[in-house]
Amino acid sequence: MKIFVLGSGAYGTALSLILNENKNKVTMWCAFEEEKENMLKTRESSKLPGVKIPESINITTSFEAMKESDFILIAIPTAFVSSTLEKAKDYLQDKPIVIASKGIEQNTCLFVNEIVEKIVGTDNIAVFSGPSFAVDVAEKVPVGLTLACQNKKTTDLVVSAFVNDHFKLRVCSDIIGTEICGSIKNVIAIASGILAGMKMPESTSAMFITESIHDIKELIKGLGGDGNTILSFAGFGDLLLTATSPKSRNYSFGYLIGSGASREEVDNYIKNTTIEGLYTLKSIDMLIADKNVKMPIIQLIDDIVYGNKEPKDLIEFLITKP
Repeated sequence: MKIFVLGSGAYGTALSLILNENKNKVTMWCAFEEEKENMLKTRESSKLPGVKIPESINITTSFEAMKESDFILIAIPTAFVSSTLEKAKDYLQDKPIVIASKGIEQNTCLFVNEIVEKIVGTDNIAVFSGPSFAVDVAEKVPVGLTLACQNKKTTDLVVSAFVNDHFKLRVCSDIIGTEICGSIKNVIAIASGILAGMKMPESTSAMFITESIHDIKELIKGLGGDGNTILSFAGFGDLLLTATSPKSRNYSFGYLIGSGASREEVDNYIKNTTIEGLYTLKSIDMLIADKNVKMPIIQLIDDIVYGNKEPKDLIEFLITKP
């Protein structure tokens, strides 16, 4: 089948490789002409160096190939989803849309599926989430993800395009719960990194992750999702990966704070690194306040990141938390 991938970063490239491996005709979209030319010349993404992109994958800055695609895969940072879809919406023509982007849009507090519904005017949407660093997907190690969709035809289409002997999809219908898990795990990973930077042992990390699972479950239920989604690849699986691995930029950012780095060092890291959890932090804080859902760990992480509280306050919070 023909698939249009919006995004040529690390994850978009890795997913394109899986689709290409499965004999799909893949077009990968770049936001910038210079980026496209570099990728055509090197057959690599600068975000995934050393991983070659086969000649069979088309690389473009045009939306034209969307018209003939069987579905669209969104794999761009959440901050740019709205602006990109506004430019592309005339080409979509009621195509199924699969979301691999994670996060909550700032100011509007919309999840990515809600952004798509608002701009494109479709509910033919699937959300794709789970423990899968781009480099691992590209290297064809066994990975498992959650596919949340309420349209059987679209579900079957996506499963057919992706699943092979090293790439697994487990299907559910809880789009909102899957979106919440994919968004908040990046925020939780910051706090987990803070604990690691403070040289807290695995026992403390395990306590924190357990408490986080409980809180995320309550958040999912509070926002109308299925609390059991926390036990999925998108939930516990992705949280475990992101909140324990130095490969995670969110975890590494937290580690920097917990290890006592100067404000200058922290600000410099923020300036030069894409930290998804930092983008999501303000949005999730606003969202839970708007929905009257209690999740005090979010406010505490915000206070620690921006210097209003100390990393050691996270320990006190864990001990005194009801």
